[in-house]
Amino acid sequence: MSNPEILQVGPYPEWDQAPLNAAFTVHQYFDAADKTAFLASVGPTVRAIATRGELGADRAMIEACPELELISVYGVGFDAVDLSACRERGIRVTNTPDVLTKDVADLGVAMMLCLSRGMIGAESWVKDGSWGAKGLYPLKRRVWGRRAGVLGLGRIGYEVAKRLQGFDMQIAYSDVAAKDFASGWEFVADPVTLAARSDFLFVTLAASAATRHIVGRDVIAALGGEGMLINISRASNIDEEALLEALESGLLGSAALDVFEGEPALNPRFLALDNVLLQPHHASGTIETRKAMGQLLRDNLTAHFSGQPLLTPVL
Repeated sequence: MSNPEILQVGPYPEWDQAPLNAAFTVHQYFDAADKTAFLASVGPTVRAIATRGELGADRAMIEACPELELISVYGVGFDAVDLSACRERGIRVTNTPDVLTKDVADLGVAMMLCLSRGMIGAESWVKDGSWGAKGLYPLKRRVWGRRAGVLGLGRIGYEVAKRLQGFDMQIAYSDVAAKDFASGWEFVADPVTLAARSDFLFVTLAASAATRHIVGRDVIAALGGEGMLINISRASNIDEEALLEALESGLLGSAALDVFEGEPALNPRFLALDNVLLQPHHASGTIETRKAMGQLLRDNLTAHFSGQPLLTPVL
């Protein structure tokens, strides 16, 4: 019996590619020069799509695969997958939650520390001779004991808040409702109110139509000229135009960002700012986590084609 045929939307590390190729007949969409023609050629035999969170699978791709049964996402976010198209056809969808949660939380906290203490500029201060020529580096702001807000207390938000406890921070959060497991933290239903009582606002929401631009002008203004916004979720959760205007004008103090609209071709206005820390969407980018993500992606594919329950179903 031949291996099930799958469409691979984006590249994976070799430690994932080799076992994927061994278990399935893989059609690499990302390598095709003429992607429309490639999809028309292989789509009719494709039974599963292996993709990445930021790449997803749109309606056109889904409709080009009439035998499609499953979309397996390498990543926790699945907002780039057309779930409506999947529901119409009864196509299952999986992602890779949990295995990346703690690494994402680690990076969010690291970005807060790095930007608040000016560590990138401080390294340059040493390397370019400014320390010797100009003296001590300009003073920055402390982290410990200050006020932190977490917008979205899901898996990642919870791990962020746990880490912030170690800095004796005053922690509050917003979500659709108060969480029983977060009784030690203040629940603030309104994101604007949360931002107003925060020095650091972490965005850890899943992305959806309901959360698009939830961090808009009102939230950003409430966070204010001394506040810091940290986004380790999805770019769509933030009104990027409002964010840029606030950073440029001083309405918002600073921002640490791991995700951007249109990435990797981010808005060049970000590059001109000295009050931002920019990261290349790598919050889950550790060897250990990426290996676990790849394994879970393959395990979901294997479970499906073996008639077993999916490990981490979305649909």
